[in-house]
Amino acid sequence: MAVGVGGVQSPSDVHVRVSSWRAGNSVHPTSTPTPPPPRIEYREVKHFRKWFPWLVPSFVAANTVMLVVTMYVNDCPRNSLNCIASFLGRFSFQPFKENPLLGPSSTTLLKMGALEVSKVEDKHHVWLLITCIWLHGGVFHLLANMLSLLAVGIRLEQEFGFVRIGLLYIISGVGGSLLSALFLQSSISVGASGAVFGLLGGMLSELIINWTIYVNKIATLVTLLAIILINLAVGIFPHVDNFAHIGGFITGFLLGFVFLIRPQFGWITQRHAPAGHLSSSVASKFKKYQLMLWIISLIILIAWLTAGMIMVLRGLNANNYCKWCHYLSCVPTSKWSCKTSPASCLTEQMGSQLNLTCSADGKSGMYTLPGATTSQIQSLCSQLCN
Repeated sequence: MAVGVGGVQSPSDVHVRVSSWRAGNSVHPTSTPTPPPPRIEYREVKHFRKWFPWLVPSFVAANTVMLVVTMYVNDCPRNSLNCIASFLGRFSFQPFKENPLLGPSSTTLLKMGALEVSKVEDKHHVWLLITCIWLHGGVFHLLANMLSLLAVGIRLEQEFGFVRIGLLYIISGVGGSLLSALFLQSSISVGASGAVFGLLGGMLSELIINWTIYVNKIATLVTLLAIILINLAVGIFPHVDNFAHIGGFITGFLLGFVFLIRPQFGWITQRHAPAGHLSSSVASKFKKYQLMLWIISLIILIAWLTAGMIMVLRGLNANNYCKWCHYLSCVPTSKWSCKTSPASCLTEQMGSQLNLTCSADGKSGMYTLPGATTSQIQSLCSQLCN
């Protein structure tokens, strides 16, 4: 807020008047009444504009619509022997043994644009790096990601607007897909969690680059780091693509330094100060450390996205260069396995009887299913091997 300074009487305001009627012509110094200083209109300076958040809710709606469309295409009653919530008709879910997230089959997800590394490497279907972030494995998967998106994204869009947060979300999702494609090459990947982790990374870098304008900065930093670490720790469980989380977080962290930089308060206050009440010292818009972080992050970001895309298109398997990195996405225990290979079975059809043998562990099953279709066999194979 601008502060006015009251007028001070200067020597030039003093006048001399000679009294002609008093004997001796004595001199009496008098001062002319000083006019009051001009009234200053004090007004609140809105340092940062507040935006109405509409893009993040639109992302939530788009992801929800995509799951509904995916379930329509899935048509469980037609392609599987048994379904969950069969009263929903073609919107019913695959069996829990096949998909514990209340969702479609992996075959349907591939049709809708799930990330399959072989298609990106061999056919250069690079758009799968983007389409996969709009798909989800099921209702539980969608709820977890969309609640996180609302919790993090609404506040960021209010503070920085839809353009910057929209770009941060999309580019972070692509960064997560790139890292996932480099390490998880034998399974498909879907979900917006890489993009959501990008928003978390952006929040962290925004706190760092705008450090001087925060009040409870240490408490904010500790809280944010705790949230990030807890969410990353969940990624060590099976069937969770933690490489997408890590890739999205790193990309969003770098983007935050580029997109979420704020000017100094001194510079903003100076711009809103009334005419004639400007400070003698001109404040720069950004501090030196902010500019350094902006330049360094932009260079690393461009290098990472460019190199990542080249490595994926060339079919590089990052596991060959980092033997322990697979533990970042899944830690095997006696309770679960971290094998990500798609289920495959040996099939034998004898009349109406279908015999399946899982190639991974030798488990076999017999089913009465005359004229079994490919999708039905794949669904039964997934249930058998899982």
